[in-house]
Formats: sequence, C-alpha cells, structure tokens
Amino acid sequence: MLLGLAGISFALDVLPAGVAFLFGGLYTLASAVSYLYTTRRGKFVVWDRELRRLRGDERLLDLGCGRGAVLLLAAGRLERGGATGVDRWRTKDQSGNRAPVTRRNAELEGVSDRVELVTADLRDLPFGDDSYDVVVASQSVHNVPDAEGRAQAVREALRVLRPGGLLLIADFQHTPAYEDTLRELGVIDVRRRNAGWRFWYGGPWFATGIVEARKPAA
Repeated sequence: MLLGLAGISFALDVLPAGVAFLFGGLYTLASAVSYLYTTRRGKFVVWDRELRRLRGDERLLDLGCGRGAVLLLAAGRLERGGATGVDRWRTKDQSGNRAPVTRRNAELEGVSDRVELVTADLRDLPFGDDSYDVVVASQSVHNVPDAEGRAQAVREALRVLRPGGLLLIADFQHTPAYEDTLRELGVIDVRRRNAGWRFWYGGPWFATGIVEARKPAA
C-alpha cells in the first residue's frame, strides 16, 4: 500500500510525500523479509551451528520448546542420547503451541524415540539437580512476565545442569539480565554475544543475543 501511495504521489508530482511513502514501503518490506527469513530459515541455521558441538550421547533439555524447532534439531544429533522439551503449551506464547503438534513434528522428523515432552513452568522444573548435560532455550525465557521470574528460570536452568554442562539461552530481550543472574550464581565461564543477522526478527533493532555458560564443577 505504501509503495502504491508512493507511485501515486510521484505521478501527481508530490515529491516529499512520494519520498516518505517510498521510504516507509521499503522499510516495511525489508522488515517483513527479515522476519520471514528468520522464522523460516535463519534461526535453524544459527541453532544448527550451535548444536554441532554435541557428541551425540548427551541428555539435553529445551526450555519452552514450543513446536520443537530447536528440540528436534538437537534430537537429530543425539543418536545415543535424548532430548526433553518443557513448555506450558500456551498459544499466547506461540501460535499452534500444543504438545500433540510437537509430538507429530517429532514423528515427521523421525526422532520421536529420542524426544520426551513435559508440561512444566520454567520457574519450577520437575527434574533433579545435575540431570542434563545441555540446557537450551530459544526465545522463551522472555515470556516469563516479571524480572524475578526470569531470574528464577535461569536459576532453575543452572540447577538441573550437571557440573561442566553447557547452557545456551537465545533471546531478543533481557540477555544482559540473564548474564548477570548467572554471574551472581558464581558462574565464571559465561559470555554474551550477538547471534547475527540470521536471527533478526525484522531488523537489527530486534537482534537475538546468545548467553553461553558452563556450570562450575562442584
């Protein structure tokens, strides 16, 4: 619509309006293309790169797994291990977010025998201490509405991670706070980095950051 208005403005020789509409149209188009690419392709490329470090025998936990984008990528690499996905299955957080959908996706990917789905709150995980070799979260922790709740989710992620285990949290919000929480818990091996243009949800103003940490040895 904006590009159409730009064309009409130029045709009527209303140049300032034409330039404004043209800029707005190109901006909106670029943002939409960025969002669509990240959703359909980019995030999978980034997570595939992150998960290449898996040996194949780990137990992995995906916090807020949704329909299984990261969970199933990981399961595909865990030929001798397994992946557990945790979610509250709220469509408010993600469209079509239901456990049967995720289970069906696992079957389609041929990894259902390596995947377990659990209904739980990220702030109160139903797992024992040191239960998982790897804990990941992709665009999920920010759905916890309050700062203390998000800090508690990070604390729970670290609790269920074994000493020396890997924690990866990708989010477009609050990553400095996640890093601060981990450092307050005594984690020294922690760093925050930009996931790059492939993980932009519309542009660099919605860039995804990744917090990577190793749980200290007991």
